[in-house]
Amino acid sequence: MRKDSKIKLIKRAPLFEHCSARELSRIASVANEYDLPAGRTLAGQGTRGNEFMVIVDGAAEVRRNGRKVNTLGAGDFFGEISLLIGRGHTATVTTKEASTLLVINARAFRQLLRDVPSLQLKVVDALAARLPAD
Repeated sequence: MRKDSKIKLIKRAPLFEHCSARELSRIASVANEYDLPAGRTLAGQGTRGNEFMVIVDGAAEVRRNGRKVNTLGAGDFFGEISLLIGRGHTATVTTKEASTLLVINARAFRQLLRDVPSLQLKVVDALAARLPAD
């Protein structure tokens, strides 16, 4: 996928919708595109994650303790909790249909937060909103 196409897709994710052109370009430079079939487990509850993922197209089901808690679609993202706080995934995420994802590995994600400090607050806000109440 060309970088300008990635930028358009990344900008659709609520986390990145207010990013500058420079920030979006930096994000696109470290994001990889994957086309995955239905039924692919993207994150397993309790397992440590190594990637931040944004759904570009398709849908995924989110299950916590075996119970469906959400359905994700284009623009939704996950994996940031495990990457940022070192805990296992808070839920299992599985594609419901063939899906396209942009994936940023843990090392690139952390470097991105160092290189683009304005993203730090956006990610922390998203993280706080997603942490389950204990």
